[in-house]
Amino acid sequence: MGGSVRTVIWVCVFLASFGCGTDAMADKLRIGVYDPALSRDGPGLLYRDLMRGDDAQLLAGLEVIAATAPDVLLLLGLDWDGQALALRAYQQALSGLGLDLPYTYHEQPNTGLPTGFDIDGDGRLGQPRDAQGYGRFTGHGGMALLSRYQITAGTDLSSVLWRDVPGALWAGANLPEGASQVQRLSSVAHWDVVVRIKGRDLHFLAWSATPPVFDGPEDRNGRRNHDEALFWQSYLDTTGLTDFVLLGRANLDPERGQGRRSAMRRLLQDARIQDMSPRSSGGALVGHPAATADYPADGAGPLRLDYILPAADITAYASGIVWPETALDGQKDPPRKAANSIHKMVWVDIAWP
Repeated sequence: MGGSVRTVIWVCVFLASFGCGTDAMADKLRIGVYDPALSRDGPGLLYRDLMRGDDAQLLAGLEVIAATAPDVLLLLGLDWDGQALALRAYQQALSGLGLDLPYTYHEQPNTGLPTGFDIDGDGRLGQPRDAQGYGRFTGHGGMALLSRYQITAGTDLSSVLWRDVPGALWAGANLPEGASQVQRLSSVAHWDVVVRIKGRDLHFLAWSATPPVFDGPEDRNGRRNHDEALFWQSYLDTTGLTDFVLLGRANLDPERGQGRRSAMRRLLQDARIQDMSPRSSGGALVGHPAATADYPADGAGPLRLDYILPAADITAYASGIVWPETALDGQKDPPRKAANSIHKMVWVDIAWP
């Protein structure tokens, strides 16, 4: 999956527009968060499509990542498999476009993992909404952290029970009797991954939350989405971390759309965290410059759902959001007009160490 000549030229020109590969970028670390719509309808199908090498939608996402050239990337919506076959194939495809991210953290997500309870109360067990996190199969729509630098440690926090999160709203979620003893907080995952960069450790606190919709009057998903963001403040209180980047999909816009916004607003206002508030010309065209996703078909419209939030003491230089369907900075034409993903690449440049 080496890409066409046009692709390589586009990537080189786009990288030059950011100054990547120059001495000016030597002290900077680029961090990215992106969901290139890698999830498929069944296990093994993503790996199959990657090995075929001719899927226009997959190629479009690879182009965006290679063009943005992150040093550390949280890849969202990636179907998990026990041997990491799909992840390895994706790494190889990126390498074919000149981007080597050889180190990975890729634990099994909660998606599709059975709870043994009829969580949604429809009278049927073992359905996608009865799992620890929505999933048609185990690992459906997981995530992975890819890095240019060595990953030295990782703590999978995804087994934390929802009821054990301080201040959580689980009690009003109308869970079946006994389910609170097994129901985890993370709909996908919460991770603390340590990357050794130039002799110093940087913690990447990664998560992907449930959308605060697709439920009933009990607002189970809205409550859980709120608490998945709330978790990080108690985690920082407990660990006392200072060298960290909080990143992932909160699935919640602090100003627009549905959801319980209070936890996300508190997180963005936390004195230990800084928000670069990335913007894009593509988002501006649809009326929300900070939007990282767009849902025109269902009326939700543009929303800011994906975040990169460095610790307050880290120097952050620049940030942005790539909307390849509309415009790319420094580019006359979009890389591909084929459908790619409703989510957009978010990036932030920091100084490290």
